[in-house]
Amino acid sequence: MTTFGQPSKIKNLFICCSCSARVLRLWTCRRPRTRRNLLVGTACVIYLGFLVSQVGHILPQHKGRHQKISSRSLQDAAQTPFLGIPLDGTLSPPNFQEPQLGSNGTLLPPNVVYITLRSKRSKPANIRGTVKPKRRKKHVGAPIVLEARKHQLDEHKHKGMAIRERSRQRPGGNSGAIKAQSQPEESNIRIYSESRPSWLSKDDILNMRMLADSRIESIQEVSSHKAVLVVFAGALSTRGTACNQGHCGITKRPLDMSEVFAFHLDRILGLNRSLPSVSRRSEFFQDGQACPVILWDSSLSPTDNSTHSSVRLTWGQYQQLLKQKCWQNGKVPKAESGCTEIHHHEWSKMALFDFLLQIYSRLDRNCCGFEPLREDSCMQQGLKLKCSDQDAVDLTHIVQRHHDRRHLVFIGNKGFFDRNEDNLDFKILQGINEFPESAVSVLRSQRLREKLLQSLFLDKIYWESQGGRNGIEKLIDVIERRSKILLTYINAHGAKVLPMNE
Repeated sequence: MTTFGQPSKIKNLFICCSCSARVLRLWTCRRPRTRRNLLVGTACVIYLGFLVSQVGHILPQHKGRHQKISSRSLQDAAQTPFLGIPLDGTLSPPNFQEPQLGSNGTLLPPNVVYITLRSKRSKPANIRGTVKPKRRKKHVGAPIVLEARKHQLDEHKHKGMAIRERSRQRPGGNSGAIKAQSQPEESNIRIYSESRPSWLSKDDILNMRMLADSRIESIQEVSSHKAVLVVFAGALSTRGTACNQGHCGITKRPLDMSEVFAFHLDRILGLNRSLPSVSRRSEFFQDGQACPVILWDSSLSPTDNSTHSSVRLTWGQYQQLLKQKCWQNGKVPKAESGCTEIHHHEWSKMALFDFLLQIYSRLDRNCCGFEPLREDSCMQQGLKLKCSDQDAVDLTHIVQRHHDRRHLVFIGNKGFFDRNEDNLDFKILQGINEFPESAVSVLRSQRLREKLLQSLFLDKIYWESQGGRNGIEKLIDVIERRSKILLTYINAHGAKVLPMNE
């Protein structure tokens, strides 16, 4: 149906009304002249009635529809939180258009676009599982993600290489007294670069993977060490044979977790005197907590149960050995010198290592050089009270290999990170006037943090048990502060820095 505009319809209405009035006057005042005039008047009356009916119908209907459209538009606007906001986030007025009627009289929806903005989704961080530490800056907000020094390898390739290496090096049976643990799907020793860190040897990596991943065949308590001897799968079932083949480890308490840190620090400093150590969780001990597992070395000489040492020395005798400089520069000591078979440089390496970690059990078992805490072993055993005659105090954990009597092996490397700088045990350094060049150069290079991060990250269980990157950083903070104190001590006392690679 064709619709008319409102102004034209009203205009036609007035015209027709005037026309009808004229016809009525002619009808009443004059007599019709012809039949034609009668027909014209009748047509005008009919047309007038038609226009009145159309105007009365269209105006109310149009008014009602306009009110309906307005109320619906306002209702939609109230239900939509954001109106007319483009995707780029800029504000613009809503694009309203005049409502239109369709050909059948129905109302067409207005052309208005309603956009609800979504909060921007943060892009996930690119987590990489290898180490690329930077020089540490103070007050760094977010931890730096570790990345590899070389190209990253595929995880499956690494898994296959680890399994093949273990199978080549340690073939054997699968019998044991205890139900074996399931073999882990991937190694807990994480190496994603093409080469291992330069300070770790190939044997170190193999031993670390064996300690971290191999099945446990049997366990046996070792009361003298407050630890557990574990026998891993891959060797004969007898304990002696398995341990002789390097398939045994000593599992200690979670409180001794610093043994793992000590192993990595030893390798980074170029001392190479500690036994390989890793962290491991097992259902057989400590309720699944992370514990240090240390390689059992059958080549260590038998030790005295009272001092856990293969050489019996008191503090006084030790100070005399330092003055003699036994075996230095290839000189054979005299019989009356009181020298042992241990080379003079070994004491310097041990003193530096023990000072950084504040290991007092070897050279200061009675805690005579610092104020111990209540939980320290010297306080629990009452040894602090025996410092009046320090020369008679026995050294402990002085261990050699039976085929290598010149060098020491560092065992019992439990360090303490909660010792304040004003309470460090400087007695450990007493009598030492020479230090190894390899270790001092690392401390001076300001790369100790970088190397420790790279090395400790290899041990997945240890990394997680210490609270990840943040926890490891706190431990390294302590060692860095002590290294600065040690360098100051070396300069202040005029100590020599010598190559000790014999």
